[in-house]
Amino acid sequence: ARTPLCRLLPAPARAPRRPRSSGPPAPPPRPMAGAPGLKPLVAVGQVTSTPDKELNFAACAGLVREAARRGACLVFLPEGFDYISSDTAQTLSLAEGLDGDLMGRYTALARECGVWLSLGGFHERGPDWATTQRIYNCHVLLDPSGHLAAAYRKTHLCDVELPGRAVMKESSFTNPGTEIVAPVDTPAGKLGLSVCYDLRFPEISLALRRAGAEILTYPSAFTVPTGSAHWEVLLRARAIESQCYVVAAAQTGRNHERRTSYGHALVVDPWGAVVAQCREGPGLCYAEIDLEYLHRVRREIPVQGHRRPDLYGAVVAKGLAP
Repeated sequence: ARTPLCRLLPAPARAPRRPRSSGPPAPPPRPMAGAPGLKPLVAVGQVTSTPDKELNFAACAGLVREAARRGACLVFLPEGFDYISSDTAQTLSLAEGLDGDLMGRYTALARECGVWLSLGGFHERGPDWATTQRIYNCHVLLDPSGHLAAAYRKTHLCDVELPGRAVMKESSFTNPGTEIVAPVDTPAGKLGLSVCYDLRFPEISLALRRAGAEILTYPSAFTVPTGSAHWEVLLRARAIESQCYVVAAAQTGRNHERRTSYGHALVVDPWGAVVAQCREGPGLCYAEIDLEYLHRVRREIPVQGHRRPDLYGAVVAKGLAP
């Protein structure tokens, strides 16, 4: 099998902006074409998962193989990539453990394609399944050899009621995770893991940033009402405040007769600019991760050094060293 570890591309040219006499500062200019340094490519998936696990795997595997052919070193899939069921009983019945058949197939896929896989929201039967009969919403990160590099269990569960528009009660069948996972070194940068509703809590992004994250990822299954109102603005806010790249794979379209997802999978750079976004329907978008640019943004607006823990404390996650 063809196993590209990473395709490296030159950074896109961006002309410097003229200084302004007032208003917010312009972003630092990107390196001009021909500057030394090559950038890793990531691929961000947008899918329409249904209760049919076989069809979902076929669709996701097709996107992963396409991304590998294009030279991506890291492929992101959204929350519910394995399935989105029509009721709680079906959700629980279809769940598997991390040692089950489906994760075994994704392990083989990572090896086949030679890519990192961010599998952002696996319905996991954890070690306590026999006693709790509840699952975890688990973000799994596999390396190109198929080894489990990290597993983050969603800590903020989505209990939302918008009368006539959307009702979700994730806590009725899901256990909340108990820890934030340290950022993982990947060919694209240090990756901090979250899932969907975590996006609404800036504390987790600030804790991951303090622990060294350069990329934050929010694989999601936003509804249309919440996505149209909050999706892009929240993702851009997390990028600006943390000065990280933000990568958000997404569910899109009609998952079943009672659910439609918002879509708009995207990548935001550390300045807060959307640098890649999916069109309607399943597919991929691609972005180069420019860590030189990231560190330049951090040098020129050093917000980490300007924080006032003496006034409002420091955001520190249990078990995460700064």
